[in-house]
Amino acid sequence: MGKPFIIAIDLGTTGNRVYCFDEKGRSISSAYSEFTQHFPKPGWVEHDAMEIWDSVSTLIPRAIAEGGLSSSDALSIGITNQRETALLWNRETGRPIYNAIVWQCRRTTEICNELKDAGHEAIFRNTTGLVIDAYFSGTKVKWLLDNVQGARTFAESGKLLFGTIDTWILWKLTGGASHATDFTNASRTLMYDIRQKTWSRELLEILSVPVKVLPEVKASASKFGFTKNAPGLPDGIMIGGIAGDQQAAMVGQNCVDIGSSKNTYGTGCFLLMNNGESFTISRNGLLTTLTCDDFGHPVYALEGSVFIGGAVVQWLRDYLHFFPASADSEEMAKSVAKESQVVLVPAFVGLGAPHWNMDARGAIFGLTRDTTREEIVMAALKSIALQSRDLVEAMQDDTGNAIPELRVDGGATKNAFLMQFQADILDVPVLLPENTESTALGAAYLAGITAGVYTTISEIAQYNKISSRFTPGMSKSEREWQVRLWKDAIRRLLL
Repeated sequence: MGKPFIIAIDLGTTGNRVYCFDEKGRSISSAYSEFTQHFPKPGWVEHDAMEIWDSVSTLIPRAIAEGGLSSSDALSIGITNQRETALLWNRETGRPIYNAIVWQCRRTTEICNELKDAGHEAIFRNTTGLVIDAYFSGTKVKWLLDNVQGARTFAESGKLLFGTIDTWILWKLTGGASHATDFTNASRTLMYDIRQKTWSRELLEILSVPVKVLPEVKASASKFGFTKNAPGLPDGIMIGGIAGDQQAAMVGQNCVDIGSSKNTYGTGCFLLMNNGESFTISRNGLLTTLTCDDFGHPVYALEGSVFIGGAVVQWLRDYLHFFPASADSEEMAKSVAKESQVVLVPAFVGLGAPHWNMDARGAIFGLTRDTTREEIVMAALKSIALQSRDLVEAMQDDTGNAIPELRVDGGATKNAFLMQFQADILDVPVLLPENTESTALGAAYLAGITAGVYTTISEIAQYNKISSRFTPGMSKSEREWQVRLWKDAIRRLLL
């Protein structure tokens, strides 16, 4: 036998990447390609699911070849994916009946408003842990059934299958033998009862979605199926792990214990906190969802999102031309010697949790005649950490559990000023791992558990050492002053 390895397929919103990891979670190789974004109308976003499959079909053999590996030595496959994106396909032809409707797509806003007007908010919230919003899959499926010619008839006759993108790729990898998903992806559909761990007949009736189109739901570390006629792979390789991207990142960051949490700093920020067996409906506008325990089994989590995180730095770079490269923002912020009262609230598309005000817009407070570009850059970086602090505060209030440390990943973690300020403003250590590809790593961990390479997430996660530890160094009085400035700015913005 050659060198054994685990394949992780990371199905993103703008592109796909296939990784090969060794048995200790170390990256051997990867291959990436982007795919087309379709915008047929303002606010509508679609993907060609066949293009996504073609991309994956090409990337798997590329990644294997890049690592000098043999496909016959693959131990297992893990899949992680953009959540909520919805697709219907014909089980007989194997082809979609329409493009995949992407999580960003707002075409079902009117359907959502009708559901709210009909008084359905409470049942959806208490059953799924989610809010009625076009973001989630359920109303997308309803739109497809109502608007694609013949779709409802085919669905009711059992000829159509629904899936998020993980389910679609699983179905294709197994030659149509496996129609399944995991608890984390099911929990984002607006159709799944996360208390009973089953599809909700009541919600399906409200949405007019036939249960026969829905996939089987399994634990994230499970035998989902085996490859059959998959390009670049022999038959019989197990698909042993599936998780939505943010929950996969939780696994990759070893956030499998109660109170453990991670924050992903990308265009926006996604903060999740493991809440164990406790089902909690947030009083602060957070979502309740499912994540994984140490064995890849479902437990509850609270999730909050910051709409504008790293995007505020892109704005300063591309629109205000404050610097040529995003990395320059770190030294500019560090160069500010004076005490600055400048506060930037990047509410470019409204404010998310815990404020939930879609009409709010960005503002800068505290400007004086001698305010410098460097101060505004510093305020922008601080805004990312302060918005994240609002989420942490909301989570601690909802659960009564303190967050002892925050694990981080994503592109903006390269900014040491931001990471240090995050530790200071939270008054907890911020931990950055050696391998920051947490999403793909989580998928690989789950697949490895099912393959018997290791027995728990924590067992394998020990090999991904902490590369940087940012320890709080801010005084209590300084921290309280910074938070007070921020909250005052938010209050004034929302007047």
